[in-house]
Amino acid sequence: MRHRIAVVGSGPGGLTFARVLHRHGHPVTVLERDPSPDARPPGGMLDLHQELGQLALDKAGLLTDFEALSRPEGQAMRILDPGGTVLRDWPARPDDRANPEIDRGRLRDLLLGPLDVRWGRDVTQVVPWQDRGGVLVRCADGREETFDLVVGADGAWSRTRPAVSPVTPHYTGVTSVETSLDDVDTRHPDLARLVGDGSLAVYGVNRALVAQRNSGGHVKVYAQFRAPLDWHTGLDLADVDAVRSSLLALFDGWAAPVRDLLRHGAAFVHRPLHVLPVSHTWTHVPGVTLLGDAAHLMPPLGAGANLAMLEGAELAESVATGPEDLDGTVRAFEERMWARAGRWAKITTAGLERLVSPDPAQALALFDRVHPS
Repeated sequence: MRHRIAVVGSGPGGLTFARVLHRHGHPVTVLERDPSPDARPPGGMLDLHQELGQLALDKAGLLTDFEALSRPEGQAMRILDPGGTVLRDWPARPDDRANPEIDRGRLRDLLLGPLDVRWGRDVTQVVPWQDRGGVLVRCADGREETFDLVVGADGAWSRTRPAVSPVTPHYTGVTSVETSLDDVDTRHPDLARLVGDGSLAVYGVNRALVAQRNSGGHVKVYAQFRAPLDWHTGLDLADVDAVRSSLLALFDGWAAPVRDLLRHGAAFVHRPLHVLPVSHTWTHVPGVTLLGDAAHLMPPLGAGANLAMLEGAELAESVATGPEDLDGTVRAFEERMWARAGRWAKITTAGLERLVSPDPAQALALFDRVHPS
C-alpha cells in the first residue's frame, strides 16, 4: 500500500525525509511556501556530524556526493578576546571527517536532486479528519489536498505545529544580527587572514562576534548580545548605516580588526533567538507529526539541522520499509525523537547561557571541552 504523504517545508529535514522516501520508491509531496529554490539567501554554513547529518545523508545515498562538496578545513576555530589577543587557535585536520562544513545552498541543491517540489504552496492550516481519516492541508491560494500523513518540517513558526501542539516559541533574551562580507580574500585580505579557513569567535560581557567562512570568499558575521526583544525601538532595521552605527557602539572598545567585521558588512538581518521548551512533546495525533525546528526549536549551536536531517531519514526509512501500521510507525518515531531532542535541547540551552554570558571565560571553558588540547 502506498500512503499519500506530504512534507511541509523544504529545509534540510524536510528534503532529507523526501529523498529517503524517493530512494525507496515511495512517492512524496513537498510543499514549500517560497516561490523558487533561490527566492531568498540559503544562509551560512552547516557542520554535519558523522553520527547525525552524515548518517542521514548515507541513508539517502548521498554521503559520497556530500564529501565532494564539503569543507573539512571549515572545522578550524580561532577564539580572540575583545582586545584582539588570540586565546585559542585550533587548525583543521584535512582528514578529519567528524564535522565538515557545507554551504546550506549546496546542501539544499544536493538534497533537491530529482524531487518534485511544489513551490509557492504557502500552507496555512493542517486539519486532521479524525472521523473520515486523512489530513486536510489548506494553502493561502485556496488549494486544499488530503493526505494520509503530513510531516511538519516547516521551522520555528510552523503552520503544522498547531495541529498537534498549542506551544509557541519564546525569546531566549539573546539577539543575533547577521551581516556578510563578499570576495573577502581580495577586498578585505586582513579580515580573511583573521577569520582563517573556518570560524572566528570573540566573547565579551553579554555579547559576542562570530565570523564563519563560507565557500567562494564569502564570510558570514553574527553579532550576538543579550537585550530585550524590543531593543531596536527607534532604530530603522532597514537603514544599513543606522544599524551598523548601533552595533559598532555596542562593541565599542573592542579591537579595530574585530569591529571591522561589522564596519564592512553589506546588509544586516535581525534574528532574535527563540526556542521551544526543552522537553516539548505532544499527545499523538494520527496523520500528523513534526520534525526539526517545528518539533524542538533550540539555540543554533550546530545541532538543529543535524537532528532534523536524521529524524527525516529515520522516519522515511521506517515508513518505507516498516509494517503497514503507519500510525504505529509514527508513534514509535516520535518517542525516539523526543528522547534524543530533549538531550540536545538541554546541551544547547546550557551552551547559549555560557557563550553569551556575563563571564566570557565560560565560553572559553566550553570550547576547551569540545577541543581538548
